[in-house]
Amino acid sequence: MKLLFPTLIALLLIYALIKRCDPYDAFVEGARDAVPTLLSILPNLALMLGSIAVFRAGGGFELISRLLSPVFGALGVPAELIPLLVMRPFSGSAALAVLSDVLKTYGADSFIGNAASVCVGSTETIVYTIALYCGSAGIKKTSYAIPVALISGAVGVITGIAAVKLLLG
Repeated sequence: MKLLFPTLIALLLIYALIKRCDPYDAFVEGARDAVPTLLSILPNLALMLGSIAVFRAGGGFELISRLLSPVFGALGVPAELIPLLVMRPFSGSAALAVLSDVLKTYGADSFIGNAASVCVGSTETIVYTIALYCGSAGIKKTSYAIPVALISGAVGVITGIAAVKLLLG
């Protein structure tokens, strides 16, 4: 595994030699082309991260967790996973922090630990991704994208938990 990156770099250099192009110039040109994209994404990223921080500090995630608890319970989702599942569509790093707490509390080999790991692996930071990419691309009409993505995320979570129950009991 520790030879993976050196091998990839060597393969890229060999490919550049075969194609007779200067890898340094290609890298510089690619980086130059990436800067405008980065600058167009930064305002959307700053707004999204700031909004998440305010929502979290104001207790929004806890309120949503309490409101959704009966729904998740009826779908067979353990109550211990609700904070993780509420956080995941908004922030990947915050969801990983919650996952870490779940694993410390219940253990990595427990049903809750396995289910939490599968849920994180089977879902996406939906709101973050849509805000960032649609915002940077100038797409304004995302009214259907978020509900459809949240529904597909819920299906991923329920399927993942069912798979953990089936495979690990």
